[in-house]
Amino acid sequence: MRLTRLSLTINDIERFVVCDPEKDSLAMVLRRMGLTGVKVGCGTGVCGACSVILNGKVVRSCSRKMKAVAEFSEITTIEGIGTAKNLHPLQQAWITFGGVQCGFCTPGFIVSAYQLLAENISPTREEVREWFSKHRNICRCTGYKPLVDSVMEAAKVLRGEATMKDITYDFAGEKEIYGSRRPRPTALAKVTGLADYGNDVAQQMPEGTVHLAVVLSEVYHANIISIDTSEAEKMPGVIKVMTAKDVKGSNNLPVQGHVIRQKGHGVRDFPVIAGKRIRRRGDVVALVAADTEEHARAAAKKVKQNLELLPSYMTFPEAVMPNAIQLHENVPNFYLEQPCFKGRDTAEIFETAPVVAEGSFHSQHEPHLPIEPDVCQAYWGIDGMMTIQCKCQNLSENSEALALACGIPKENIRMILNCVGGSFGYTIASNTFALVITAVQNLDMPCSLSLSYDEHNHTTGKRSATFTNGRIACDKEGKIIAAEYDVALDHGAYALVPIFNNLVSVGFHGYNIPNFKALARGGSTNHAFNTAYRGFGSPQIFTTTEALIDMAAEKAGIDPWEFRYKNAARPGDLSINSRPYHDYVYPKLLEMAKPTYDKYMAEAKAAKAEGRHVGVGMSMGGFIITIGAHDRAEVALELNADGTITHFNTWQDMGQGGDIGTLTHTVKALAPLGIKAEQVRLVMNDSKICPDTNLSAASRSHYMAGNATLDAARQLLDAMRKKDGTYRTHAEMVAGKIPTKYIGHYDQFNIGLPVDLDPNTGEGERNPTYMYGVNIAQVEVDVKTGKTRVLRFTWVGDVGVVGNILSVEGQGYGGISHSIGFALS
Repeated sequence: MRLTRLSLTINDIERFVVCDPEKDSLAMVLRRMGLTGVKVGCGTGVCGACSVILNGKVVRSCSRKMKAVAEFSEITTIEGIGTAKNLHPLQQAWITFGGVQCGFCTPGFIVSAYQLLAENISPTREEVREWFSKHRNICRCTGYKPLVDSVMEAAKVLRGEATMKDITYDFAGEKEIYGSRRPRPTALAKVTGLADYGNDVAQQMPEGTVHLAVVLSEVYHANIISIDTSEAEKMPGVIKVMTAKDVKGSNNLPVQGHVIRQKGHGVRDFPVIAGKRIRRRGDVVALVAADTEEHARAAAKKVKQNLELLPSYMTFPEAVMPNAIQLHENVPNFYLEQPCFKGRDTAEIFETAPVVAEGSFHSQHEPHLPIEPDVCQAYWGIDGMMTIQCKCQNLSENSEALALACGIPKENIRMILNCVGGSFGYTIASNTFALVITAVQNLDMPCSLSLSYDEHNHTTGKRSATFTNGRIACDKEGKIIAAEYDVALDHGAYALVPIFNNLVSVGFHGYNIPNFKALARGGSTNHAFNTAYRGFGSPQIFTTTEALIDMAAEKAGIDPWEFRYKNAARPGDLSINSRPYHDYVYPKLLEMAKPTYDKYMAEAKAAKAEGRHVGVGMSMGGFIITIGAHDRAEVALELNADGTITHFNTWQDMGQGGDIGTLTHTVKALAPLGIKAEQVRLVMNDSKICPDTNLSAASRSHYMAGNATLDAARQLLDAMRKKDGTYRTHAEMVAGKIPTKYIGHYDQFNIGLPVDLDPNTGEGERNPTYMYGVNIAQVEVDVKTGKTRVLRFTWVGDVGVVGNILSVEGQGYGGISHSIGFALS
């Protein structure tokens, strides 16, 4: 190894660095210096999280080798732009205008925007977007609009048209926290680059921490004859190479049941380390432990896989062919089934219907693509507990899965959430955590695993694919008289999330369809395993049902908006599951959307007159907000000696706003005490000290954690309340031997919800309420290349009473961007 010493001006200070110019990237050098605001996501110069300014130019430091960094270069990182007590206008604007969600990409965006405004202090919104695109700054959370808003507001300050006060949230003037635009508490750490994500924690782990590398299958389906680790074990720095025999528990991550009508019996395999069979590309076949990550990765390349290749089934139709090999020992490839019937036999109606539209539809697997790849640490704590630091959307259920797979009692497992660089559902799975636990069990040493972006995408779950045949019938006036579909869910090699029955409960949501028949079926393939992803199940089935609505409207010669308005459910109409809708809001939402729809249509007509190919599309539908009758959540509120309140929960914050949600609920629920936001301390996402608030998914946390908070607040207020209606102090509570901490509980066990749909008819309503929306998109298509550009998008919805406007807007914009990706990629 040949090293060099360079003089660099970093954040206006001359610094001397020693590096390997051939191997070290600029990001590696800066992070070694403690400048961990330089985040590394993709590691290939694509995502922009590592952006710094090098000699007046924005560069992606993860792909800039030190040999390409001249001595005496000037470098600016996020740490040199502003501090917590002296924020730059860009940092303040990011906080105030919703630029921060998960925050992993935030330092790179702010650094990039800093150089933009240095070159152009008065950019247009389009110029801001073009700048971020040119410099490959990618955000998966915000949908970009809040980021552009933030740049535009900061530019006003730099031009002298506004002050820092103008772009800072008025905390003192806040009259009501619930329904406000109060920024999230974690935003300050994120805009200054001081929030510690998984790899930042890995870098801070004490000396003696073992580094891990995975050996992944590169084939989709095979029997494992042997895994030869002998050469890898001889590599420098290697401590141990682990295979399936080294997993201490069942070596099988529990897979949830899906529906009552399941074929087969026994347990479906999801091995921590595959020892007998490979069922997907990305199955882990060995785990290397070494003194450095570099040594671990080098050794992993020496592990040899001796395999008997088997046919791979990458789609559901392939996997269910009569001669297909069964992927799981006791469960056939096609093992899930749920029918749904309503009204008359649809076959008779279709024979005489004036208008019939039909087609075949496919929705693809979809990766979550967070900017931060998966990272996890594990170690034995001083309390004797196996402690896992990771990003996870369900600390409790993951603890249960890990207990079985790794052979540790659940009460001896402590899970702590690292700051999360986005998830969108994939961290429901615990397969990565189980690997690190296995290493700690074998080595009795702290261990850390950092996946590369490529490894991350192969090992993590994805949105499931579907294949559907469907048809719809209406009368001469355009009223729907019948619909039916046959949908097949391809859940990949393993099935983690029970989204299956959503396919026959949210389909055609919001419409009055008097006669309906559907069959949902599902099973295993050799594709990526299924996990949660935004609206799990609804994008798949809406791909079919909303297309059928448009096809029927076209055949009937009716405008798509008019067709939806004519067929929107009204009081007395029933869902496809033969139950009343919770709310009959769709006609109103459509009316609210009509002016925008008309405007988009007029613009499209004018564009067509110019020879451009511009069109307008729309859709509508609803989605669940809990996980049904068995859903439960707990939180705890504690009165402290100084009169402040501590809120304990596991509202896992993936960037959606668990922190501001918890704060908002606490202040609102304890309004009789006059508690202010600054008097609330949040202790979150540590399974040892926080009650189980259950998973962060299905937009359930606000609803479930909110109700649990109300229960805890009621108990605390009752305990504090004196006979004269005033409230006891902490000292008075202690003197009276009255507890100062209360656990709030909320569940849906006895509120009249069935456990599931009727297995034979599909009747039933599993959810207490829904969210509703109407979407309108204006797009332009280049008919020569097929490239589609979304010109405008409007969503009109009803999500109930909004707790925090910034969070809801952020989720909305992010959801729109993911939906566009789902549709066009």
